[in-house]
Amino acid sequence: MTITDEDCLAETLAFNKQFKATAASRPAREETPDATMLAALRRNRLGGDTPPVRLPQGQDRVVEGGVKVRVFVPEHVDGVYLHFHGGGWTFGSADGQDERLWRLAEQTRLAVISVDYRLAPEHPFPAGPDDCEAAARWLVKHAATEFGTERLLIGGESAGAHLSVVTLLRLRDRHGITGAFRAAHLLFGPYDLSMTPSQRSFGSKRLLSNTDTLRRTYELVTPGMDAEQRRAPEVSPLFADLAGLPPARIVVGSEDPLRDDSLFLAGRWQAAGAPVQLGVVAGAMHGFTLFPLTITEREQRRERHFLSTTGR
Repeated sequence: MTITDEDCLAETLAFNKQFKATAASRPAREETPDATMLAALRRNRLGGDTPPVRLPQGQDRVVEGGVKVRVFVPEHVDGVYLHFHGGGWTFGSADGQDERLWRLAEQTRLAVISVDYRLAPEHPFPAGPDDCEAAARWLVKHAATEFGTERLLIGGESAGAHLSVVTLLRLRDRHGITGAFRAAHLLFGPYDLSMTPSQRSFGSKRLLSNTDTLRRTYELVTPGMDAEQRRAPEVSPLFADLAGLPPARIVVGSEDPLRDDSLFLAGRWQAAGAPVQLGVVAGAMHGFTLFPLTITEREQRRERHFLSTTGR
């Protein structure tokens, strides 16, 4: 484990303090989000009614299984990155971060495919994982003809990190596919939907995510399941056999309720035989890469380096 960015801890903690103060000025939402609330969140989690910027470099496509994806192809392609967005499996979209994904494509020489998987509660588990699995199978079959390369990478943020691991496990267990994806990049993901100790003990601190918001999200995504059912490996990959998975970079902030998820997953991943880079960002809250911070700039630079150099 590497504790990173301690030199800018003061800036990070000051931002956390400001974020909590802003959140405290808004009414707390104790109830499960209704349709109106989810619609507002889906417009833009952090930007109110401002829609995300759609760049002309992004191409909307529909692949096998009717799954919608958004594709960014730079001039030179050295690989393909299959990306799953975050948003607690209940909001977010493939076109929600065009600027970041296009910049990533250009700087890493990777074609980036972001999957517009179905969202809960309208489409609860396993609809989202089904879409991600279908997109991954399509890419495995068609990457060489579509993009001129078989160097595939996978990853995402938060719920997208969870979906990345679930997808790798489904490819292995359902289709006997291992080794097709040469690396996984996993940012602050939830890997135990029955809740790790850090999830349970985080409390009500309003740092984008906390104990209550996580619990309500799991109820939306896996309705009718109890904690024991949520420990099933197909739901919570922390409990799965991780043999045969590719090298991974696993990153989380020290002030994230999902901290233990990354720490535990990294240990099990490495014990299963694959190399792991584990980074814990000092003072960072959940979703810290959404904000204009020094740690965000650094993390994105480290992400680009990992994706550019791993699996060659």
